[in-house]
Amino acid sequence: MRWDDIDKQTCSVARSLSVVGERWTMLIIRDAFLGTRRFDQFQSNLGITRHRLSERLGKLVEAGVLVKVPYNDRPLRYEYRLTRKGLGLYPVLLTLARWGDEWMDKGEGAPMEYVHQRCGQQTHAVLTCSECNEPLRPEEVSPRLGPALVKLAEQLGESGESFDEIPPLLRRSL
Repeated sequence: MRWDDIDKQTCSVARSLSVVGERWTMLIIRDAFLGTRRFDQFQSNLGITRHRLSERLGKLVEAGVLVKVPYNDRPLRYEYRLTRKGLGLYPVLLTLARWGDEWMDKGEGAPMEYVHQRCGQQTHAVLTCSECNEPLRPEEVSPRLGPALVKLAEQLGESGESFDEIPPLLRRSL
């Protein structure tokens, strides 16, 4: 499968990566969370070429992660703001930062710390079960087919087609 077709997979990770999987994208989103809004600010902060930045911002706008809002009429200039969909990436960003702090810090410690404004304490991302609030550990979570893959499996079975569209690791759930 070509990278350009990754969003066609019946897989939430693949679909998400079709939007945020390019190496500059999460850095643009990080900077947006830190208050960067304007094209020149993004370029200055990241050191990215204008062409690449324009392309990435365009894809994020097209995907509904950012919205362009005019801030000047003459000349017409836009700033980029996170949408609700973009704000939904905050846990991803914090979890990625925590992973980097734990595994990529070169013994120097975290480059940035996060403080919960309500309690004033330093905090870090923790994944917990939405039902019992226990921490989620990989060995204690099992995948199973969700509605989209169940529907796809039924359609493939009815038409006599192979299950190649279902990720191999999940086929065992059929």
